[in-house]
Parts: sequence; C-alpha cells; structure tokens
Amino acid sequence: MRVTLLGTGDTTGTPTVGCDCETCIEARERGVERTRFSVHVENEATGESLLIDASPDFRHQFLREGVPLPDAVVISHIHFDHLDGLGNAYRLFDDLPVHAPSEVDPVTEESVADTIRRKYDYLDRITVHDEAPFEPFRAAGLDVTLVPVDHPPLLCYGLRIEDPETGGTLSLSGDTSYNVSDESLRVLADPDLFLADAIVPASLCEHHPLGGRHHDADGVPQTFGTKHMTREGALAMAEGIGADETRLVHTAHFYPADEAFAEPLAVDGEVYEL
Repeated sequence: MRVTLLGTGDTTGTPTVGCDCETCIEARERGVERTRFSVHVENEATGESLLIDASPDFRHQFLREGVPLPDAVVISHIHFDHLDGLGNAYRLFDDLPVHAPSEVDPVTEESVADTIRRKYDYLDRITVHDEAPFEPFRAAGLDVTLVPVDHPPLLCYGLRIEDPETGGTLSLSGDTSYNVSDESLRVLADPDLFLADAIVPASLCEHHPLGGRHHDADGVPQTFGTKHMTREGALAMAEGIGADETRLVHTAHFYPADEAFAEPLAVDGEVYEL
C-alpha cells in the first residue's frame, strides 16, 4: 500500500495564517506546508484508496498531491481539523462510506459516528458505518482497527491498517497524550510505519499553563498539557511499540525554527510504500 501524508500539521497548520514567527517564515522560504491532519492510503492491489480523517484542507491537499479520491473514509474523532473536510463530499461522490467509532462519548452523549450523522445529515452522499474499538473491519480492501487513545475531554482513536495482500502495516497514534493503554499499544505494535502525534518538543512544556505530564526516568515530559504527546513522548512510544519507521505529525509552528524541519518531523507530501 502507498501512504501519502496529505496533512501533517496541527489545528492551525504551518505556516499559520497571519504568523511571522521564524518557523512560519522558514516554512514559506522552503516552500513546505503542514496543513491540517489527513492521510491517504492507496491499496495498489485493488485500486481503492482510504482517507484517514477529513481535513478542512481537503480540496487543497487533493489538488496538490494528485492522489485518487477515496473510496472510503475513517474518522478518528470529532475535532474540526479532523472532521470538517467531509463537507467536500458534496458533488464529488455518489456514495462515500464513512467509518467511525461506535462508542458513546460521555461528554457529548453520542458516538463519533452519531455526531457525523447529525452534523452531516444534509449530505446524502455519505453513509456512516459504526465500528467498535478493537474489532477489525475492512475498508477499501484494507484491514482497519480502531483503538482508544487519550485526548481529553473527548474520545479519540488511533488506528492500525494492514494490507492483507502484502502484510504491510501502518499505525497512527491519533491525537493523544502519552497515556495510552497497554491493550491499545498491543494493537499498534510492530508497524512498518508509525505516524505519531508530536505537537511540540518537551522543552516547551514550561509555557503550557498545565506544564507537562507523564515524565520519563530523566524527568522529561512525554505529554504537553493533557492532550498531545511531546516529540520525546512520541519517540518513546514509537520505540515501545517497535516501529520500523516513525514520522512525527500533528506538529505545531511553535517548534523552534532550528528544530522544526529536522528528522523525523514530517511535512506534507511524503510518500511511503509498505
């Protein structure tokens, strides 16, 4: 399967609109982007493709990368930078299957699948499929499993995607703190490629009102505030699950310019064959 990173940024992306920080300036000079998060997975055996999260930058991403429109979509959670691109289904699809978690969120009192049905009730071009965590399902000819992660206050999910023909595996941490259950980590384990949420380096935790959490043995915070992993936390999780290759995604423009484009931070347009 061919994996294309359509969007590797956080909720504002890099460059951020109206921002003249050194990182945003350098991104413009380099001609690189980190738009809102989305991943395209092409099943080369069947000619189908799967979209992981529907970025608000959907139109721009697909025009820029020239990848096929998806045959199915998986939504990890209901934050706008992962969901609101679904509106692009209007006039582009006859019927687009959208797979989403069925677990009811105690905060919203509805599942991710139910939220999509309610929010996009005007779109008769999408069909929402409820999927239970830890129960594999088939989408675009690929085997997909949703796993709960930790992104308070709402439920959020990571994913494991496996190509049944080649055995290639892709794991995504989803938007999460470092506090992921052992059960979820077991499902995510041993991927060929791991896409890990790494919003900022641990050094920036001192600027968060809540600081950092989940410190390692050396006192380095692996969670920034409560919702996202630090770079150090993401790399520790990658090592813990035995990832063959790791790319850090959902990164913010708050990375210092001398760190913002260093390995293994991803930028939009990267392609991987698994």
